[in-house]
Amino acid sequence: MANLNHLWQRFLLSSALVVGLFIGVAATVFGYSNLASVNIHWSVLHIDGVPLWTVAVVPIALILIAGTLYHWMDGLHHFTEHMRHRRRVHELEAEVASLRTRLDQVLEMPDHSGLPAEGAARASLPKAEGETPAPTVVAADLPALPEPQQKGSENKRKRAGLPVTPEPPGAQANGAEAAPAPEPAEPPTPLPGA
Repeated sequence: MANLNHLWQRFLLSSALVVGLFIGVAATVFGYSNLASVNIHWSVLHIDGVPLWTVAVVPIALILIAGTLYHWMDGLHHFTEHMRHRRRVHELEAEVASLRTRLDQVLEMPDHSGLPAEGAARASLPKAEGETPAPTVVAADLPALPEPQQKGSENKRKRAGLPVTPEPPGAQANGAEAAPAPEPAEPPTPLPGA
């Protein structure tokens, strides 16, 4: 569908041109048809011997000049507002670009395998009643994450993958205890006197 706003603007501009040409032609015909002079008396203003055509043409010309000046000032105001808005958009785009850069740096998740584990970097689950304590995970025991690989310019997001470790054989889903696995049978030990 065509942009109706653009078509409306073109219609208004062309109709203003046609109306302006019509007013110019009408003022010219009126001026050459009314060459008699008149006296103008308005309050304290007294002008004698004014051509009749100026009585009609001068107010119309003043109105058109005032309208043109108003239109130019309004256009200048819209232009300054547009430039201010454009500058603000550029500022926001620069801010978004810097935030994306910082977010990319944060999401890179650098390899911490070379750093010593601190005592405060331990994670454990709270103990519930009648439950065996959960194994404690130390940051130094975790395997190093693989470095992300660039797949090309179409890969804009960086994602980290975590290795999956199998659960210990004694644990099941929802914390239920599994039946203990039977221990392998040991060969009987010979008695010392037999």
